[in-house]
Amino acid sequence: MAEPMPHLLVVDDDERIRELLTKYLKRNGFLISAARDAAHARRLLAGLEFDMIVLDVMMPGEDGVSLTRSLRETMSTPILLLTARDETKDRIAGLEAGADDYLGKPFEPKELLLRINAILRRMPEPEAEIAKPKVLTMGDVRYDIDRGEMRDANGTVRLTGTEVQLMRIFSASPGEPISRMRLVEELGRGTGKDGQAQERAVDVQITRLRRKIEDDPKQPRYLQTVRGEGYMLVHD
Repeated sequence: MAEPMPHLLVVDDDERIRELLTKYLKRNGFLISAARDAAHARRLLAGLEFDMIVLDVMMPGEDGVSLTRSLRETMSTPILLLTARDETKDRIAGLEAGADDYLGKPFEPKELLLRINAILRRMPEPEAEIAKPKVLTMGDVRYDIDRGEMRDANGTVRLTGTEVQLMRIFSASPGEPISRMRLVEELGRGTGKDGQAQERAVDVQITRLRRKIEDDPKQPRYLQTVRGEGYMLVHD
């Protein structure tokens, strides 16, 4: 499957430059959206995700440095600033605002392309989402995560309110140890019990839940004790 084209937002109040950049970057493998000023850019950013923003500094109204500073409060999308000002203090101002690079006008289109590609190469690859199971199988027991329902060979297994909470916690992170303290915090809010009493109560609830999951609750296979770390739910 072909890699998707990077989507760039070009922001420049000069229509001629906007059109030239759009045509050139499209020819070089980019998907381009264009905005005429900061307000227009904000509207596009509110509804679309971009791999990078190519942003002119000198614009009427809100300038590029101010927009960069504002965007950095909520997003990490890389930003390349373009400006006719090429003084050191102006470059520093742009970088301090959160820009990833700075290119003075006039510039060679090839240099712009090289800088864009260099910035995109530095960006981390998005992590592939690992599909989480919707149903956990533990021997003859099936637990539907979305519905919070447990079934075995005889039909629906009745869970208490506390057991429902425990299964919700464990099924959110199967195969990962959950500390007793975290279980205390999740289950014991507002009970007024001291920490030791709450931990003992959690141990009792784990024992009861094992009776509904395990063939042999005294030698648990699925709701395991992890020494020094807490409890862990595993599934087939």
